[in-house]
Amino acid sequence: MQVTLTVNGEQMSADVEPRVLLVHFIRDHLGLTGTHWGCDTSNCGACVVSMDGVPVKSCTVLAAMADGRTIETVEGMETADGLHPIQKGFMECHGLQCGFCTPGMMITSKWLLENNSKPSEHDIREAISGQLCRCTGYDNIVKSIQWAAENGTGGEYPESAGEPAGVQDESAEAVKA
Repeated sequence: MQVTLTVNGEQMSADVEPRVLLVHFIRDHLGLTGTHWGCDTSNCGACVVSMDGVPVKSCTVLAAMADGRTIETVEGMETADGLHPIQKGFMECHGLQCGFCTPGMMITSKWLLENNSKPSEHDIREAISGQLCRCTGYDNIVKSIQWAAENGTGGEYPESAGEPAGVQDESAEAVKA
């Protein structure tokens, strides 16, 4: 079947089997390997991408379900001015070690800061709670997100209110990952 998605601002199409997962479509058909494939059971969160502005675990979404949707991967985060503030934050605050969880953490962090420009440490930890990091102990990841919130450029993170809902499952309901 033919699927067409807008990925990182560019419309892309491919023929895929109906059972192909979005994570495999992104990696194997589009060659965007920043999205990592980890557990294949939706437990680790390494595969998180943004779908229509909401973080989803791409191992729980069929490519066919994403047909016509807008997807952002870590490769699409870079701005015209260079690295996105979240990418800079992870660099400045040593928010990664092996880097396997980093792309998904960055996508979720971007969503968090777009919806809560001044998150508390609790807000940050809750937002990334559906993602596993086996290396860092999370402290530097939290510091990286705090750095990005404080150093976002040009009004990158507008004032906002509300509780972050967390990473979405394939049904796009507000279910904690």
